Amino acid sequence: MRETPVIKICGVTSEGDALLAVGLGADALGFIFAPSPRQMTAGAVSDIVKRVPPEVLTVGVFRDESPRRVVEIANTVGLGAVQLHGHETIEDCQWVAARVPLTIKAFSAGESAISRFEEFGCQYLLIDGKNPGSGEVFDWRLAEGVVDHRRLFVSGGLHADNVEAAVVHLHPFAVDVATGVERATGEKDPHKLDAFIKAARRAGAAVAAEHPGDEETGPSPYDWLTDR
Repeated sequence: MRETPVIKICGVTSEGDALLAVGLGADALGFIFAPSPRQMTAGAVSDIVKRVPPEVLTVGVFRDESPRRVVEIANTVGLGAVQLHGHETIEDCQWVAARVPLTIKAFSAGESAISRFEEFGCQYLLIDGKNPGSGEVFDWRLAEGVVDHRRLFVSGGLHADNVEAAVVHLHPFAVDVATGVERATGEKDPHKLDAFIKAARRAGAAVAAEHPGDEETGPSPYDWLTDR
């Protein structure tokens, strides 16, 4: 089983940053296709994905995009997953999830639709702050018990100084960071990346030591290496 928390570095905009993150131990890379200062084109991401080791999950982040366009980009680029980060309907999420290897549905903390997550047909749920990409931390209590923690991604204002607390508090399957490991918008900072990944790993080891056998008490998290 993959060691948790899985570490997703999002908002990657260059091959250099992608390979740096992987070299420092990232498990997943996020590429933003929605309007954003970190927005990427399908062609640019395709070139990067070809250089990324196959065991690293590549995730396309979309917001209120046409389901057909999401699937087209994901399958053309060769992405391992898509993250739907807008107000996508249950029907649209189900349609996309049936046509790509893995789907993550993102919600803002406290959003009422979270209670209907199972209807969306996605493998993972991501909880973010009110303003994605802003680096703002949300009240982690809003992510408690919303889904089996082995299906939970936590995002929103994480950085090296608070990721350990987030992992210990929520025991998430994955942590997701963009702004917290940048030196400028869209440019990753090697020192911040290294510190974040090491802090998340320390926290994961501490949780595993405190709760031995926890992963065996229920269904295993979806494994993109063996199930896709």
